Amino acid sequence: MSDAGEQRVGVVLVSHSAAVAAAVAELATGLAGGGPTAPVAPAGGTEDGGLGTSAELISAAAASVDRGAGVAVLTDLGSAVLTVKALLAEGDELPDRTRLVDAPFVEGAVAAVVTASAGADLETVEAAASEAYSYRKV
Repeated sequence: MSDAGEQRVGVVLVSHSAAVAAAVAELATGLAGGGPTAPVAPAGGTEDGGLGTSAELISAAAASVDRGAGVAVLTDLGSAVLTVKALLAEGDELPDRTRLVDAPFVEGAVAAVVTASAGADLETVEAAASEAYSYRKV
């Protein structure tokens, strides 16, 4: 993880499954390479361990990665997007400069964490994650 004194963009990964969110967080941080890594927190499933999304888990994850440089939130499926949008609309549920990022979940998470770990600002992290839509596999 990043040195607490360094201001890096934090990344929150919201999935309907706690296991999926944790696995994508592990993959993204593992691929970020050596050196300080941006703070990353999974926010998957519900408080009771079921499938779904939890506003409380998302808020807690965002607070845990906030270092003052902004927080990029990536989601897996539709209702996760709606939950994050509702939190953003509340205005006081997420840290200042929290942004919902339109990106594919796995590829976008890797791009966001690698870019944030390099010290990029929130706009650059968002752009890198969004560009992951153009990654071709054939």
